[in-house]
Amino acid sequence: MAKSVFYSFHYERDVNRVQLVRNINALEAQPFLNAQNWEAVRRGGKSAIEKWISDEMAYKKAVIVLIGKETAGREWVNYEINKAWAERKPLLGVRIHGLSSFGAADSAGASPFSTASGIPVFDPTVKDYLGNIDTKATYKKLTENLEYWSGQGVVKP
Repeated sequence: MAKSVFYSFHYERDVNRVQLVRNINALEAQPFLNAQNWEAVRRGGKSAIEKWISDEMAYKKAVIVLIGKETAGREWVNYEINKAWAERKPLLGVRIHGLSSFGAADSAGASPFSTASGIPVFDPTVKDYLGNIDTKATYKKLTENLEYWSGQGVVKP
């Protein structure tokens, strides 16, 4: 299992769900950037963002893409996927649309791994007997499996 990971995600839409993942404390990840700190990095331009990603990903054992409804196709998520692939870091995805953000689950999004086949994507989403997402059961399933899943990443051949 990878105890030290870099989380890749769509900040604006999924920051609350990502905070829930981080609160599990099963894995060591990069420091959490609040909105002010993220804006400070963004103001530095593309090179500042790339440097931040490079510095934070440098000593991580794996890269986990936290997949929400709009994660696929995001510029910086794609950059992080390609960087992980190029640096031969284990790569995997975990769907987070079933976690609560302000009391609501989201719908599933496309896989962001269209350019890299064979990357495992784990989905902890649990539905109730009516077919609705049970956010508490989803969080429990994620808590029980995140550490194990972190070791299932694939490295570019």
